[in-house]
Amino acid sequence: MAEPLRVDRRTDRVVATLDRPEVRNAIDQATIDALHALCAELETDPRVLILTGAGGVFASGADIGQLRERGADDARAGINTHAFRRVAALPMPVIAAVDGYALGGGAELAYAADLRIGTPEVRIGNPEPGLGIIAAAGATWRLPQLVGDARAAELLLTGRILSGAEALEWGLLSALHPADGLLDAAHALADRIAALDPLAVRHTKTALRAPADTHPVIELELQAELFESPEKHRRMTAFLERRERKR
Repeated sequence: MAEPLRVDRRTDRVVATLDRPEVRNAIDQATIDALHALCAELETDPRVLILTGAGGVFASGADIGQLRERGADDARAGINTHAFRRVAALPMPVIAAVDGYALGGGAELAYAADLRIGTPEVRIGNPEPGLGIIAAAGATWRLPQLVGDARAAELLLTGRILSGAEALEWGLLSALHPADGLLDAAHALADRIAALDPLAVRHTKTALRAPADTHPVIELELQAELFESPEKHRRMTAFLERRERKR
C-alpha cells in the first residue's frame, strides 16, 4: 500500500507531500499517524517543514468515509486536532504550499503552518456544517488570528470557499505563484530561513506563538539567551567587518 505522506529529507528542510490521489489527498488515520511520526522526527532534529499535496490538490478535507463512522469518543479524542497542534508547535517554521482544494481538515492543516503560499487555483475554506459537523481541528481559534473575527465568522458560519486571489486579499495566503513554480517558491522561503541563525529563528517562532499574557517577558528571556550565544557574536562581527570593507 502506498504511503499517504511522501517525505523528502534534506539537511536543512523536509518536504512532506500528501499523496492519496484517489481521494484528493483526504486526511485519513494513516496520514495522521504519518504526521505524528514526522513531527517526532522534527522535534528531535529541527528543520524547516514544507507541506504540500500531490496532483494539484493540497487536501480535500478529512476522509469522509472514516469520519462518518466516528462517534462522540472519537470527537473528544481530537484525532486531527492534536496532530495539527503538533505541526504548529514544531521548533522551526512550517511552510504550506497550497494548490487546488484545501477544504475542511485540509484547510485546518494549512492554518497550522507559519507561512502559507498558494496558486490562483486554490479553493480554501471550511464547509463542515454542510456535513453536520463543525471545524474542530483549529479553524475556530486560528482563523480569527489569521483573518480577523468578522471574516472568520463569515467563512465558518456560511461555509464560504475562497479562491486563491480572495485568500491572498484576506491575508490567508502571503503570495500566489503559478502551480509549476509553487514548490520552488516554497524552497526560496526555506532558503531565506536557512541563511539565518537557526536558534534565532526558533526563538522568534516561540515568541510569535506565545500567549499574549507572556509578552514582553518571554522575548526578553529569549533575547538574553541569544545575547550570550557564540553565533550572535560571530554574525555581528562578520557584519561589522563587511561594513568596514565597504568604506
